[in-house]
Amino acid sequence: MSDRIDAAFAGGPAFVPYLAAGDPTYEASLEYVEALDRGGADVIELGLPFSEPIAEGPTIQEAVVRALEGGMTPERFFAFVEDLEVEAPLVCMTYYNLIYQFGEEQGPRPFVERAAEAGLEGFVVPNLPAEEADPLRDACDEFGLDLIFIVAPTTRGERLERMRERVSGYVYVQARLGTTGAREDVSDHTNASLERLADWDVPKAVGFGIKTGDHAERIVASGADGVIVGSALVDIVAEGHENDEPTAETAARLEAKARELAEGAARGANPENVPQPEQP
Repeated sequence: MSDRIDAAFAGGPAFVPYLAAGDPTYEASLEYVEALDRGGADVIELGLPFSEPIAEGPTIQEAVVRALEGGMTPERFFAFVEDLEVEAPLVCMTYYNLIYQFGEEQGPRPFVERAAEAGLEGFVVPNLPAEEADPLRDACDEFGLDLIFIVAPTTRGERLERMRERVSGYVYVQARLGTTGAREDVSDHTNASLERLADWDVPKAVGFGIKTGDHAERIVASGADGVIVGSALVDIVAEGHENDEPTAETAARLEAKARELAEGAARGANPENVPQPEQP
């Protein structure tokens, strides 16, 4: 659907960072997202804050609270997207309640139309079951946007097939059960999840728990087409906010972390880095 997202994955493993738009302020958040772009982001997921983020761990829940307290709303979010100066395509991660209730008529079409006008390329909607996604899928088809589904380690059977029929852009492969959050290691569910999706004709980007360049390298070496990183970046924003760090310094740390993660993903695509089985 989105040529820009297709292109982002065509050149090798994609680094897909996430930040909550407006965290901790509108102006600082603009600088932080632009820092990720400079650091090598191939696609950027922007969180449109919702008051009940069910799939998120404490780190991103706190980011959502800061953004809401800073005045972020759907209309302000679209203005935020329009104010950004980035090369990477932008994906909105939000909840269906906000999409459905936007505009004068209920249903997803007004939101999707406004998103396309603002320059967004797609959506991740954690609380939208695939079997209820047809109205949003239809609106995305009308305006040329992608609809990205999150596949958990436990997703199987008819639900998995429904996702396969409706997904475009890339599939968000959840590396572990539970909520988002940076971890000290990568999950052993990743290989099995990627194997289940091997014949899907969209790129597979793995998220949940990726914290370092080494993590990104290992995930890509396992067969992923990209890595999605949120909490490790939101932690940097939170630290800067709590310590009254100048925005420029926080942005510099985000750019450096983005570069570390993007370079790790690129290393994972080198066949020499793929782990070899132990010899008997």
